[in-house]
Amino acid sequence: MTTAPPKSAAPTERTFALSKRLFAYNPGLFAFNLLMWGMVHASPALLVLAVSGVFARLDEAENLRTGGQTVTPAIAAAWVSVAWFAFVRASRFGIFYGAFRAWIELWYTLDALVRRNLLAYLLTARRSRRLPDTPAEAVSRFRDDVEDVAGYTEVWVDGAGFVVYSVVAIALMARVDPLITVLVCAPLLLMVAFVQKLSPTIRSYRRRMREATARVTDFVGETFGAVSAVKLAAREDGMVAHLKKLGETRRHAALRDVLLTELIRGVNTNMVNIAVGLVLLLGANKVRGGTLNVADFVLFIGLLPRLTGSMGFFGDAIARHRRTGVSYDRMTRLLQDAPDATIVEHHPAYLHAEPSPPPPAPPACPLEELRVSGLSAIHDSGLGVRDASFTVRRGEFVVVTGRIGSGKSTLLRALLGLIPAQSGTVEWNGEPVEDRATFLVPPRSAYTAQIPSLFSDPLRENVLSGSDEHRLGRAVRLAVLEPDLAQLPQGLDTPVGARGVKLSGGQMQRTAVARMLARDADLLVFDDVSSALDARTEAQLWDGLFTETDATCLVVSHRRAALTRADRILLMQGGQIVDEGTLEELLGRSEEMRALWAEQTVA
Repeated sequence: MTTAPPKSAAPTERTFALSKRLFAYNPGLFAFNLLMWGMVHASPALLVLAVSGVFARLDEAENLRTGGQTVTPAIAAAWVSVAWFAFVRASRFGIFYGAFRAWIELWYTLDALVRRNLLAYLLTARRSRRLPDTPAEAVSRFRDDVEDVAGYTEVWVDGAGFVVYSVVAIALMARVDPLITVLVCAPLLLMVAFVQKLSPTIRSYRRRMREATARVTDFVGETFGAVSAVKLAAREDGMVAHLKKLGETRRHAALRDVLLTELIRGVNTNMVNIAVGLVLLLGANKVRGGTLNVADFVLFIGLLPRLTGSMGFFGDAIARHRRTGVSYDRMTRLLQDAPDATIVEHHPAYLHAEPSPPPPAPPACPLEELRVSGLSAIHDSGLGVRDASFTVRRGEFVVVTGRIGSGKSTLLRALLGLIPAQSGTVEWNGEPVEDRATFLVPPRSAYTAQIPSLFSDPLRENVLSGSDEHRLGRAVRLAVLEPDLAQLPQGLDTPVGARGVKLSGGQMQRTAVARMLARDADLLVFDDVSSALDARTEAQLWDGLFTETDATCLVVSHRRAALTRADRILLMQGGQIVDEGTLEELLGRSEEMRALWAEQTVA
């Protein structure tokens, strides 16, 4: 197995090493692409040789005619060269078709592999982590940076063919006239040196352009999510002005990147023109002087354009190499603490077959006691949870309550490993849980967020999320969703989410609860899911859980329906658990609890 270099390696070395590992994913397909595109790019040399041969035979026939000899063999040889030209030309179409099919297969295979590795690490990596940037920026890396890395394969696939062609062309031209060959190649080599000198600038401009694009997409995404707030505050003009400012910054960054790219291409084109001009000047004089025949001149003129294009390709390849290094760096930042080779690890891509069934769920370890000790999770703002300790026993209904900003949601998210915690331990049946993010999942624990998200799929798929169909009816009933199904145009098959029917806040919460209940879990964690429910619906939800399940529940709520059913209440204030007990006990001794209860009574 190839080992990637550490992240401190030089950018060029790191890009080479990661790309080498990526190309080794399907070495047969990669080698086939090298072969096919090598033939595509090298075959024009054969075409030029055939054309040069026609002129050589015709020149020979003219000399024989002048000397009074028969010209039939020379004419026959000319026709053989024409036939060879036609054969190579026709074969090149077939070779190109096969090469193009192979290239598309390689491109999408490597593209799918890199996307799969990014997503897999974000979803399954051990321990909790936050995205280093916004979700919109992450989408940009999945889209643009992955495409850059997969497209970089083209540099190597085409480069092999251009190298073969360049070697053959230079050898043929040097055999005819070494001086002209040197004069032609010198400016092209200067072009490669010019691009190499611009490498730091290329990386800098590409990085700035991507960062500016990310800021625009971030702002657009946040704006879409806050349209109502913007309208209520009458801040449309300010939002539009800020978007224009971000767009202008992106335009300047993109303009610099594009101008640099076009500068490199312009210099390439000028070098080509210089090389062609040298051949025309020197070659024409030599033809007139008799030191260069027409066939050799045709050989030079035929080989030169593609040779100069090949040299220009190598200059552009250096620039693409630098940009690919930027893409690797951006994806590495997205994965944060991942090993350097994670981006290009080898895993099945399943482009032509269905994936194998998922591994069986981990063996059941029924919850008897969940013990949390000294848990602290502090946000960058300084708020969060400090030194939280409590216990949840099997069958208990434990409610976490407190005012807004007291740390209730942070406590649950830190417990489940959804955000990093600075200190604290969690024990499941007396055994330490080393990695809460991967341990506290079904069938051990299930979680419903305060503001759940739904996919743009039928309601049925949102509830099941891969679970067995026979769980659907019970989950819908316990989540008190049945009355709502009659109001939806297609019942459980109604599309919901961003591109479907817009559900109310209460319907979204109950859909998320149904999704949680569709999978068996010992510990059910609710983050204020009843906040958008009326008192009757909330009572039905808790009654159903009590009567039809023996689940252990940890619930964030300040509602009376939950507080009156609680076996124990954890009262939070200022990020700490300041008291614990039954409702009656807390009302008797805690002024904060009495104030919260009074607010609910008034409501």
